[in-house]
Amino acid sequence: MRNNPPHPGGPRLLADIGGTNARFALEIAPGDLVEIRDYPCDNYAGVPEVIRAYLDEADHAEPVQHAAIAIANPIEGDEIRMTNRDWHFSIDATRRALRFETLLVVNDFTALAMALPYLSEDQKYRVGGGEPRPNGVLGLLGPGTGVGVSGLIPAGDRWIALGSEGGHTTFAPADEREIDVLRYAWKHFPHVSFERLVAGPGMALVYQALAGRGGKRVASLETPAIVKLAQAGDKLARETVECFCAMLGTLAGNVAVSLGAVGGVYLGGGVIPKLGKLFEDSPFRQRFEAKGRFEAYLKKIPTYVITADHPAFLGTSAILAEQLGTHAAGAGALIDRLHRLRDRLSPAEQRVAELTLKQPRALLAEPVAEISRLARVSQPTVIRFCRKLGCQGLSDFKLKLASALTGTLPVRHGQVHVGDTAAEFSAKVLDNTVSSILQMREHLDARTVDAAVTLLDGARRIEFYGLGNSGVIAQDAHYKFFRFGKPTIAYGDPYLLQASAGLLGEQDVVVAISASGRSSDLNRAVDIALGRGAKVIALTARNSPLARKATLVLPNDHVETMGAHVTMITRILHLAAIDVLAVGVAIRRAGPGAETAGEGALDWLGHGSGRDTESPVA
Repeated sequence: MRNNPPHPGGPRLLADIGGTNARFALEIAPGDLVEIRDYPCDNYAGVPEVIRAYLDEADHAEPVQHAAIAIANPIEGDEIRMTNRDWHFSIDATRRALRFETLLVVNDFTALAMALPYLSEDQKYRVGGGEPRPNGVLGLLGPGTGVGVSGLIPAGDRWIALGSEGGHTTFAPADEREIDVLRYAWKHFPHVSFERLVAGPGMALVYQALAGRGGKRVASLETPAIVKLAQAGDKLARETVECFCAMLGTLAGNVAVSLGAVGGVYLGGGVIPKLGKLFEDSPFRQRFEAKGRFEAYLKKIPTYVITADHPAFLGTSAILAEQLGTHAAGAGALIDRLHRLRDRLSPAEQRVAELTLKQPRALLAEPVAEISRLARVSQPTVIRFCRKLGCQGLSDFKLKLASALTGTLPVRHGQVHVGDTAAEFSAKVLDNTVSSILQMREHLDARTVDAAVTLLDGARRIEFYGLGNSGVIAQDAHYKFFRFGKPTIAYGDPYLLQASAGLLGEQDVVVAISASGRSSDLNRAVDIALGRGAKVIALTARNSPLARKATLVLPNDHVETMGAHVTMITRILHLAAIDVLAVGVAIRRAGPGAETAGEGALDWLGHGSGRDTESPVA
């Protein structure tokens, strides 16, 4: 354990998921990993399930809010389909299902590359001479099932990993023996890349090639068996390992001169650490330096073998720290830097710092004029404060502050003031609406939605109750649901909705819509409906009288800021909830295999083909 301060947001989940095993750890402070566990992938249905199993079993007093996964797969968007396992998942849906604020998914070799600057001396060993140049480019090779190639480019106080397919460059023999190996490989492959020969499976091919070169016929052996024979002194096996390491040295030298990797070249993957003394005694380093006129250049570049047990954890930790606003090891998040810099700030700048620490989320939505007013300083002081924290200006400061708080883009909420210009109140209304919809998405309980869809799909009759502003939402819901071919109606008159409630039965469902949930007329109608055995789905405030009565509640706790008679955002959220329920029922009725329903239910709800739809009574 290191004596680093704990992460301010609680422990962070780090994962390394391959085709066979999923490995997890909790990072409680920078570099401090606990609860390291392995899970066989065969025992779980997918990525969310194995993560949930780990979180249920791992010992952590605080909830996990931030997570990063290294996975043996290309990352090209939100949908991930593993190439070596029948698992697929949505990054964002998984994040929401597991209630993470942040979930990063990165390629496993990118994670390995990002681990390089954070390896301690006992997590690597040097092969040959050379000294790393400070802030120099780093090269990386990963001989395993294939050969990964990458590099790290220093960029100020952070690193940028290069995506590369350098293992597929054309193999170049360096002596007569390797020419014979190449001729043998050409019999099997039209193009012989370095990966064909210096990845794990390549050693078996080299073994057969060298046996044929000597006129021998040998049994086909896998790499572990060849290594075991070499360690026991078998002449052909030792020559195979020697040839393998020499060819790897050629590739490593190519990477070094191509990238200018004066900070060092690192070897990861599962093959080299298992060779032990065989690798140290091999011609790898000699071949690495054998570049003619550039031999002196390469003699100065060190080469290392990575020996860390879980290097991908170091890389995912670094990537996650960068996302959350931290940079080099020990730099801390933006909030931590602010704490350390406070004593070096002027009295006026300290007032901005105090405001930031007390109201960080509120600060995200305010313009510079409002921040200067709240902190009782000038606007230039606010800008100077931002720049002292290493930010280019206020906008850059807000983005980094939001990332430090949540690992996501800021959710904005601004108070509308009398006297706001058209540009100001327009932006605030739209920002508030967007942020409220995003918050609704974050907190929507999928199980409640599923249960509500089941009730609606099985109902004999559906009645929508809404008084005042909610009456418009009830009418909109009626227009959507009557197309499912079952009786529906919307009531906005207190007498009619109570009279109709008295005629309902056990197979009927009421959807009661109310911003406050405190209307006595609406609650009386709900009591009547429940007394008749009907089920009630409430779209209302979480702890309201209506919510306490209802069979199911889709809560909306948004608080309007301009009076009870202008329920702008609440109305939009209720309309969105009705859309969610209607689409759920449409999918349920369409059945399996109806994702592209064409002219079916999803299209006429406006969530299928993308065509505009009109109300039947427009």
